[in-house]
Amino acid sequence: MFARSTTVQGRPENIDAGIANIRDQVMPTLRDMEGFVGISLLADRQSGRCIATTAWETEETMRASEPKLRRLREQTAEMLGARPQVDEWEIAVLHRDHTSRPGACVRATWMRFDADKADQAVQTYKMTALPAMEEFDGFCSASLLMDRESGVAVSSVTYDSPEAMERARTHADTLRTGSGEEAGVDILDVVEFELALAHLRVPEMA
Repeated sequence: MFARSTTVQGRPENIDAGIANIRDQVMPTLRDMEGFVGISLLADRQSGRCIATTAWETEETMRASEPKLRRLREQTAEMLGARPQVDEWEIAVLHRDHTSRPGACVRATWMRFDADKADQAVQTYKMTALPAMEEFDGFCSASLLMDRESGVAVSSVTYDSPEAMERARTHADTLRTGSGEEAGVDILDVVEFELALAHLRVPEMA
């Protein structure tokens, strides 16, 4: 399965309007599109950074959706007050302990890997990182998206609440460092978000 993420570094005061636009305008359009699986929206209300991610059954259906979605994406980005950055990914891992609830939040980690170590990175995530994360109090789900061509991946770990994410921070930092070294990846960035919309219906891929 595949995913497209749209990142906007917008104005914090416009986030609620952007969320409403995606919920009320973008989602109904997406539901009618072939191969559409779901959408999520992450928001950092302090910085204004928002990331909308759509999931697709195949790379072909993802690419076919682009012309129709381009106008909606630009409208939402304009509402938020910034130009969008678009990335396309392979969904390498998806594991869900339970469906997220209102108040859930996400810690996202961007990584860089060598092209010849992509499979090693996926295996380390599945065999080392994921079992450890499942033990965190308040763990909800985790995913790993990869762009094998650019050598960039992003791991998103969802927690039931900001308090649960905070309690897991020290253990998560230690796990990130250890599994990153084992997988041969470099950590580029770590950001914590509110899970503003949670409608991804990607099946288990762990």
